[in-house]
Amino acid sequence: MNSKIIFNGTVCLLGTIILLVHIINLIIKKEKRKDEKCLLIFFIFTAIHFMTYFTFTMLKLNFTNDVMVKTFYTIFYIMNNMEVFLLFYYMITYITIPRRSARKLAIINLVGFLVFVVIDVVNVFTGIFFTSINGEYTRSKLMFLSQGYQLEMFIIIFLVSIMNKKLNAMEKAAFSLYCGLPLLAIILQNIFKGYAIAYASIVISVEILFAFLSVQKNIKLAVEQEKNKEAQIKLMLSQIQPHFIYNSLSSISTMIDIDPKKAQSSLDDFTSYLRSNLSSITETRMISFDDELKHIKSYVSLEKLRFNDRINMVYDIKTSDFSVPPLTIQPLVENAIKHGILKKIEGGTVILRTRETSTMIIIEIIDDGIGFNFNDINFNENEHIGLMNIKYRLEHMCEGEMIIDSKLNEGTVITITLEK
Repeated sequence: MNSKIIFNGTVCLLGTIILLVHIINLIIKKEKRKDEKCLLIFFIFTAIHFMTYFTFTMLKLNFTNDVMVKTFYTIFYIMNNMEVFLLFYYMITYITIPRRSARKLAIINLVGFLVFVVIDVVNVFTGIFFTSINGEYTRSKLMFLSQGYQLEMFIIIFLVSIMNKKLNAMEKAAFSLYCGLPLLAIILQNIFKGYAIAYASIVISVEILFAFLSVQKNIKLAVEQEKNKEAQIKLMLSQIQPHFIYNSLSSISTMIDIDPKKAQSSLDDFTSYLRSNLSSITETRMISFDDELKHIKSYVSLEKLRFNDRINMVYDIKTSDFSVPPLTIQPLVENAIKHGILKKIEGGTVILRTRETSTMIIIEIIDDGIGFNFNDINFNENEHIGLMNIKYRLEHMCEGEMIIDSKLNEGTVITITLEK
């Protein structure tokens, strides 16, 4: 048994053992994030990849022919591309880039992968990349082109991760090293032919991914969760402001003599409003949109007692059969009223719209208020912490996305998209 076989076999076995440890850790974890599910699939496939190569290495010791060599190396090159394919999907779920950009990149990834799968299969009959002569693997001069898909996707993964402002230096380094090490290994493998240096680089890269990304994200999320628990409680309590309670009760009191039935209805709205806010402080589960809508209507009714026709609320509800984190839509409607239309003397209109596509639920809060310059807002300041908390809960509780579009003196549109 020569040194190449010993080296290759050791790399594959060691890599498989390391991967199995990570796989078991991820499997036994009760609540897995979406990126951890992608990482688990990536690790399982990589372990299968290693064991397939190890099996072939052992088989070659006693038996080999041209058909076997062509078949196995074709499988290996397809598996190499598949590994990059899965790495890309792990990357876009970890980073959480805008859906439109993610879809475009996903199409590039899928098309590139399928094209090179076809090329690898064609190679079996044409030998454009490699062939087998008397059972010996033989590369052609065009062999470097077979890594075209991997090179393309490594560059995309590198650029997307480096340019993403949400990633810290350690996270960017992890993706960069995973892209850089295999490329360096491919160069070295052309010098030290027969040694599975690329597989050794994958073992190192896997450890970097796990240590720099998975572990770091758990630590970062734990800190974020603690901050957002405090921010959520502040948000809930801020909704029950003393002046709002005083103004609401004062308006109801005035209404008792004028219109007792309306006063009774308003008191019911006030009770419902307080109950929803107080229960939201301890509620950690999703609630139905219908419940959130009741809360919104209670709030709007109380505000209309004071401001009458200055508030025009339009409900364009095409679908309500979905769930949202508690107290996410109501504060956005409240912001649209308080900081949007009521800043104008004549008031304005707020539209709450829901609709659905084949895959998405879309919620829009539209107002024709004073608007604002988005670039001038620091959402980490206390007065805007509620918006960041809503965005955080939408992303982490239901994989939702919130986009704010505002124009000064024209109004604001907030769009929330939820996967069905």
